[in-house]
Amino acid sequence: MIRVGIMGAAGYTAGELIRILVNHPQVEIIFAQSESNAGNPVRDIHEGLIGETDMRFCKDVELDSIDVLFICRGHGASSVFWQTHKAPKSLRIIDLAEDFRDESEGYVYGLPEWQYARIEGALKVANPGCFATAIQLSLLPLASAGLLSGEVCVTAVTGSTGAGQKPSPTTHFSWRADNISAYKVLEHQHLKEIRRNLMKASSSDTQPLINFIPLRGDFTRGIFSTACLECKMEEEQVRELFKKYYMNSAFTFISDSPVDLKQVINTNKCVIDTQVHDGKLVVSCVIDNLLKGASGQAVQNMNIMFKLPQKEGLRLKASAF
Repeated sequence: MIRVGIMGAAGYTAGELIRILVNHPQVEIIFAQSESNAGNPVRDIHEGLIGETDMRFCKDVELDSIDVLFICRGHGASSVFWQTHKAPKSLRIIDLAEDFRDESEGYVYGLPEWQYARIEGALKVANPGCFATAIQLSLLPLASAGLLSGEVCVTAVTGSTGAGQKPSPTTHFSWRADNISAYKVLEHQHLKEIRRNLMKASSSDTQPLINFIPLRGDFTRGIFSTACLECKMEEEQVRELFKKYYMNSAFTFISDSPVDLKQVINTNKCVIDTQVHDGKLVVSCVIDNLLKGASGQAVQNMNIMFKLPQKEGLRLKASAF
């Protein structure tokens, strides 16, 4: 059994992580750490786990007692933690924050469709951002084929859980419901990893020109991303390019018809549709921001690191309603 520890276990992504791992056949959760909730039952915060676990939050972490540590704390907290703690040599680490997505400190960027072989041999993995996952999966086949030479315009709408569990004016139900708004226009933090990684994938010395407008949606979970760029290929050629790139992917699929969020909510899937109109390629991509955009992908990375089937513990099904 893989012994798991979770830091920052009271947030949305940690709740999803626990929901997956309590039913993972190869996993035993040793601790779920939360300083502010130490001693309280996990189900009191993650109420959907009632009947699934009697575990309680703990205050401290015992790194020698586990095989893999999932870090679900806020951005910047991981760097601070490792200033005063030392990881055992054999400990595997999967960090869901942005601290090491630049692959500093020996971390590998954990996008399995792109970095499977490196993840398999890694001790430390930096889990991608949710927007970054959707946008990179939309563009990686093009980058790898050297087809990202021009401007790419991306618009993506995300559910309210993307903002985390801490309440704010823009996550309040009465503001969010029946509403939509743009934020961090052309300067979202995920652009750094998107541009950097697509440049690597294309073997170019120049970062691609990606203009990104993120939108807040009036739903709780999911990301719908649309990328638009100039294209000289026919629609069927583009679709075949994408299908070939993802032919061995466990969770990313190319659809022959338009995509929608209900295809992926509560799953670790990414579903992509490509269309060409008058020399313009439109790539639409849908993921669940809490799963393929966070905790589901983190478990997928864990499975790869421990040489388990990628779908182990992740056979989650979407609902049509």
